[in-house]
Amino acid sequence: QVQLKESGGGLVQPGGSLRLSCVASGFIFGAYVMTWYRQTSGKERELVATISASGFATYVDSVKGRFAISRDNVKNTVYLQMNSLKPDDTAVYYCNNPAYGSWGQGTQVTVSS
Repeated sequence: QVQLKESGGGLVQPGGSLRLSCVASGFIFGAYVMTWYRQTSGKERELVATISASGFATYVDSVKGRFAISRDNVKNTVYLQMNSLKPDDTAVYYCNNPAYGSWGQGTQVTVSS
């Protein structure tokens, strides 16, 4: 059974930083692409960042240069380091393995002064 558990969200001021974590289980973590999505109320989930099994990362234009996705295949964990946060980054953030349809509960990120 695939399980994904996100953590690390919270309230942060504009310009601040957060590091999200997602612990995965139920599949061979190191063999799969992992992604981070985000969703705000009334909108579809948006793909934010992708990391290949070998560590190659891609980002949506709006977060390039500010966010960094990484993974630890020993800990079965994918991370999202978020710097220079903006109010528009406010959302619930989810990790996902595109090969499976499971989603975790997400973690709320709120950027506000």
